Amino acid sequence: MLWSLIKIVVFVAVIAALTWGASTLLESSGGLQVTVMGTEFSFGPLQSVIAVIVLVIAVWLLLKILSLLVAVWHFLNGDETALSRHFDRNRERKGYEALSQGLMALASGEGRLALSKAEKADKYLEKPELTNLLIAQAAEMAGDRRKAEETYRKLVTNESTRFVGVRGIMKQKLAEGDTDTALKLAEKAFALKPKHEETGDVLLKLQAEKEDWAGARQTLNTKLKNGQMPRDVHKRRDAVLALSEAKDVIAEGNSIEAREAAIEANRLSPDLIPAAVMAAHGYIDQGRPKYATRLLKKAWDVQPHPDLAAAFAAIQPDESPKERLKRFTTLTRLNPEHPETKMLLAELNIANEDFPQARRSLGNLVETDPTARSVTLMAAIERGEGASDTVIKGWLARALTVSRGPQWICDNCQHIHTNWKPVCENCHSFDTLAWKTPPMSEVAMPGGVQMLPLIVGSASDNQVVPVEPSTTTSKSTSDHIEEAELIVDPAEDADNTKATQPSSAASH
Repeated sequence: MLWSLIKIVVFVAVIAALTWGASTLLESSGGLQVTVMGTEFSFGPLQSVIAVIVLVIAVWLLLKILSLLVAVWHFLNGDETALSRHFDRNRERKGYEALSQGLMALASGEGRLALSKAEKADKYLEKPELTNLLIAQAAEMAGDRRKAEETYRKLVTNESTRFVGVRGIMKQKLAEGDTDTALKLAEKAFALKPKHEETGDVLLKLQAEKEDWAGARQTLNTKLKNGQMPRDVHKRRDAVLALSEAKDVIAEGNSIEAREAAIEANRLSPDLIPAAVMAAHGYIDQGRPKYATRLLKKAWDVQPHPDLAAAFAAIQPDESPKERLKRFTTLTRLNPEHPETKMLLAELNIANEDFPQARRSLGNLVETDPTARSVTLMAAIERGEGASDTVIKGWLARALTVSRGPQWICDNCQHIHTNWKPVCENCHSFDTLAWKTPPMSEVAMPGGVQMLPLIVGSASDNQVVPVEPSTTTSKSTSDHIEEAELIVDPAEDADNTKATQPSSAASH
């Protein structure tokens, strides 16, 4: 309504201005005199203005006629498309003008305007290879997904634009959550243009999500051949895929192939902790403990981890605590200042009932870098040295308030995982899990907290009774709280008194 009123006001203003100008010219004196071949023509002010306008129009028509005559001349001289080009030139000018305006609108985020200009350009140019892509992208921006998909399908029919059409439909299916169709389209797009880095990344991610490890490894190798990935990154990710493939083989029950795949994964990336653990168990099953020891030492030297200690313990599951402490020296002399090494030594000495040495091994870790595990270890040491229940309860209470320590965390979204996985379960990114302390992790959260299984005393002599650390233990916070109650008052429930292994022999 307002726009219509504005147009009416502008129209009236223009008419008024023209009327005023004409009346002014009529009342003015003077004029224009033109002599042509001895004949003199005199024009008044208004006539002079009209004559100038007529002259401009005449010149414009003359240029058009001359252009047409030139096109006819070329046509008569054998250029069969000269006349069609002459008449299409104006349409092309309008078409390219609309195309450029559509691109500018698309870049500025004006989807509806871009779609309108793209359709206008398509009408004038009749070159779908130029305008269909603009129409599809403008339709996507405007929210018209149906028109966008129809246009992408038109692009698929053209050999020169097939990749763009397939990729466009693939992105639409990803946005809709149809990953099965998106995977097939990604495979086709990657086959059409294997050097397209983004398509390769999308395909690799989808294959990892669908656990198509063999296909993912093939895609990874193609990206390496095309120079889209550094060799060290390829080696690491190929190891992750090999490890995932080995886990699938284990699930199928083929242990021989699983061992070979795990060993291959460890060979590709010795610092990949899950691969080292699985490969070590493969060597143990083969009766080759020396190989298992060697690769676990190599992995521990790079990154000490409880799972590596658990695998190292599994090499000799029936040894006594004293024998185990001695054998673990080959592992603990590597990275001696690392918190994991200190806690491992403390656990081994607790199992050996050497509590003063356990305290020395732990050092000042509970002050400089307290975690739920190290503080729980301190509670076990105090318990073994006969400290009062108040002291033990204090340590256990602190264990519930300090950081949980390093965990498997996605570098992309910071999501915390209980176990290592090749694909983040939250953001679905590939090979982004790292063993590190979570940011802003000040309080141990309830549920799934992995602490040292507390070494509890018997009800009769209030002494620690260690057992062989040969089983896997993983407890939640509530389990530890219940067990803590047994520590501080074992006489309340003598039947529930128990002894567990050090968490270094746990695989989680």
